[in-house]
Amino acid sequence: MLSGYRVFSRRYVKSFPCLSRGFEIETELTIHALELRMKYGEVNTKYGERSEGSVSKLSTWSDGFKILKTIIKLYSLERPLYFFSIIGVLLAALSIILGLPIIVDYIDTGLVRRFPTAFLTASIMLSSIMAFVCGIILHSNTTTRREMKALFYLSEKNYKLIM
Repeated sequence: MLSGYRVFSRRYVKSFPCLSRGFEIETELTIHALELRMKYGEVNTKYGERSEGSVSKLSTWSDGFKILKTIIKLYSLERPLYFFSIIGVLLAALSIILGLPIIVDYIDTGLVRRFPTAFLTASIMLSSIMAFVCGIILHSNTTTRREMKALFYLSEKNYKLIM
């Protein structure tokens, strides 16, 4: 996936919306190909040792974090319902954990003694619901965008490679 050497068809290039710069573009290229169910393959090349005195521009940690950030960004763009549902479930669980002692205390005494926590719990639960609704709305937008990308890809003339 992160080989660094890619060959593209004209159709692929015309349908690819380049959103990032630098090392993380490789992740974006692969996800775009998978999203449109394009055929892809690897090109075998000879790989030799680095010339003496040259220094690699790669940085394991910073490049790794850039790729991770790109994967999270693309996941939220390509799978918004799942992404925001996870956020919604985590917020709902936090709200329940914080609110359960308040409910138990109310059942025992008939009083709500911790109003700030009760308001915080209600706000977190509302945020959970909003995250889920945002996921539903963004999911429909993503579906439409994916269909448009596929139609644009298919509308581009496919040239045969002559060798």
